[in-house]
This record gives sequence, structure tokens and C-alpha cells, in this order.
Amino acid sequence: MAENEDNGGISESERRRADRKKLIVDVRFDGGDGTGIANTRDIGLGGLYMTTTAPLDQGAPIMMTLNLGPRQMVINGIVAYSDPGHGVGVRFKNLAPDDEQFLKDELQLN
Repeated sequence: MAENEDNGGISESERRRADRKKLIVDVRFDGGDGTGIANTRDIGLGGLYMTTTAPLDQGAPIMMTLNLGPRQMVINGIVAYSDPGHGVGVRFKNLAPDDEQFLKDELQLN
């Protein structure tokens, strides 16, 4: 399969700007025409991938709430790419510095 197939013509390197770690946690989300609960597949400082069948279009703003360790985080993002029926890649938007540091520590990305 070509690198750009099935992902809107965006290569893996263009979609993801930071390393991610495989991590599965529940995410409550509200964005586009979808509201619900999903699971992350991986997460990093720049964003996450969550599995959901909700129809979330590329470019849609999304607000997510997730519990990571002892902390509840509310994170705003933008749907970077959509794989309808499977999930979406989300790029974080305006991640608070203390949330960024917490993610670095929790995910051991220092």
C-alpha cells in the first residue's frame, strides 16, 4: 500500500509531529456532530488517536476529557484526520504548559 493511501493523502510524517506512546484510556469527547466516549490508541505531546465510530470530519474542533494517572485533563484539539467507522487522529490545540509537562512525565517523553 502506498504511504498516502487511505489517509486523505497525508503521509504519516506530515500527520504526526511528535512521538506517541501506545496508551489506552477512556476519552469523553464533544466535537463536530459527535459526542461520546472513545478509547485512545496512542497519545503524545502533539495529539492522540482515538477509536470511535462517531462521524468526525477533518478540521472539526473537538474537546476531550481524559483521566491519565491521578489527573483529569480537559484538552482542546482539531481532528487532523478521520478514518470513518474506525477513529480519528487529533492534534492538540493550545495545550496548557502544566498539562504538557504532565504528559512528558507520565509518558516518559523527556
